[in-house]
Amino acid sequence: MKEINVTGQKRSDLGKKATKLLRKEGLVPCNIYGEAKDENGKPKALAFAVPMADLRKLVYTPHIYVVNLIIDGESHPAIMKELQFHPVTDALLHIDFYEIHEDKPITIGIPVKLNGLAQGVRDGGRLSLIVRKVNVTAKYQDIPETLDIDVTNMTIGKSIKVGDLSFEGLEMATSKEVVVCTIKATRKSNAAASAAEATEAAE
Repeated sequence: MKEINVTGQKRSDLGKKATKLLRKEGLVPCNIYGEAKDENGKPKALAFAVPMADLRKLVYTPHIYVVNLIIDGESHPAIMKELQFHPVTDALLHIDFYEIHEDKPITIGIPVKLNGLAQGVRDGGRLSLIVRKVNVTAKYQDIPETLDIDVTNMTIGKSIKVGDLSFEGLEMATSKEVVVCTIKATRKSNAAASAAEATEAAE
């Protein structure tokens, strides 16, 4: 996984008024959750804020990153867990991060990359990517930037499910029955099949 540094400052005033003021100043309120628990045993958050300008590369990208959060000079390696956007303006409102450790597995969505020219596409079919990310569980240093899937031998009507995938060091966390990609027939492929059947019949 790629790494990126993000610098933020702790925030103590967590009220709505203070949060609105932060956003007006171009800052995004964030929380990071780790192993710390509150008196009720629930995950305890460290609240901080980051300039929106410093988050664009992290948020508006298909890539996944290990984020080295530097909060008041203290380093916290983390991954993004949840993003909140304004329902109308689509402005970024909030980010939740999860602190990670070298010896503990994490679960994260990895982008799917389809490689090769499928036989079904050569025959006139259409290759469709159904899910763009598949959740995997592994230690973060073992997680790849993409899940590369070879579709060369796929024919029309065939699909690849999560249960068909296997990557060393990774445990699939998405349901095995979820379809990742499929090749559907088109008018062109149906016409080609009909022509081939007519030729065979004539012979």
